Amino acid sequence: MLLVRIAVLCFISLLLPVTCCAQSVWTLETSGTAASLRGIHAVSRQIAWVSGSGGTILRTLDGGRHWTKCATPPNAIRLDFRAIWAWSARDAIVMSSGPGVLSQVFKTADGGKHWKQMAANADPQGFWDAMVFENRRKGFVLGDPVNGRFVLLATTDGGRAWRRPTKRSTPPGLKVHDNAGGAFAASNTSLMAGPHEPMLFGGGGAWVYRQTSSHRTGQRSWASVQAPLAHTGQAAGVFSLGYHAGTIVAVGGDYTRPADSGGTAAWSRDGGRHWTAAQHPPHGYRSAVAWDAAAHAWITVGTNGTDISYDGGQNWQPLGNGSWNALSLPFAVGPKGRIGRLNSAAAPRTAER
Repeated sequence: MLLVRIAVLCFISLLLPVTCCAQSVWTLETSGTAASLRGIHAVSRQIAWVSGSGGTILRTLDGGRHWTKCATPPNAIRLDFRAIWAWSARDAIVMSSGPGVLSQVFKTADGGKHWKQMAANADPQGFWDAMVFENRRKGFVLGDPVNGRFVLLATTDGGRAWRRPTKRSTPPGLKVHDNAGGAFAASNTSLMAGPHEPMLFGGGGAWVYRQTSSHRTGQRSWASVQAPLAHTGQAAGVFSLGYHAGTIVAVGGDYTRPADSGGTAAWSRDGGRHWTAAQHPPHGYRSAVAWDAAAHAWITVGTNGTDISYDGGQNWQPLGNGSWNALSLPFAVGPKGRIGRLNSAAAPRTAER
């Protein structure tokens, strides 16, 4: 979506103070940048990569105690890197979001010292939202609709070459719903794909698109269902999807109303075919969700705070009111260079309800 549609309303994060643990669940770290950060990928608890506005790319090798600024890719100082994916301390790939040629992909094999452009959006109507990989070779880029259909690029060589399906080979079902708008480039988690999980993406209108396959012919297509999240206007919908042990959690809401808790979370246990709204939702709009193996719970963040669920996304309780954009646990990133490391031991061990 247009960058203005997902701009962070930082000042609102101070509204509606939230009761939280005596000990902060986030340890703030020194990033050395004031960039807006939305890309985060933790290779391990020690190695992580971060990306953001102004061509910013950071890396840590010691669990976040020190963050090092990587070289800016060629001619990328004005790009907003909304997505980053990494396999090691040396190998990473980064994607920028923006209209037309402002959406690009770069790759490094030397720890961020040098970057090579791998793809650029040649369609002036296009806007890339998310990038995920199933393994070291197979990955996908999700883009907003062009001529009424979502764009889905694919790579089978680790991001060196990307292909866009032809009109004839494009699987059916990727047509955008009326007045639904596109996907959201808020946290690089609007698209979900993995070796042991279904392929889904969410977007405006709270629509969730799910890849299906014919048992008889093997032909792939897409089916869509509207999740019970806020969906009035193009600023509302499904912003993030997470998967763990057969449960899919969707979070979102209306980013222009960050304190509204209605329609901010739902869950599915049948691969995304049916969705149930959270009984006690997060306490505001949420842009990212992830499973925390250390706490055995779901964590979700947004511009007005953090929430936790111990029962598969059915009930959520607040953990704090700091402003965050994206998650790759144990790390979170946010506006003005904000990076935090989750202190799972500080989270309540049982649900309040």
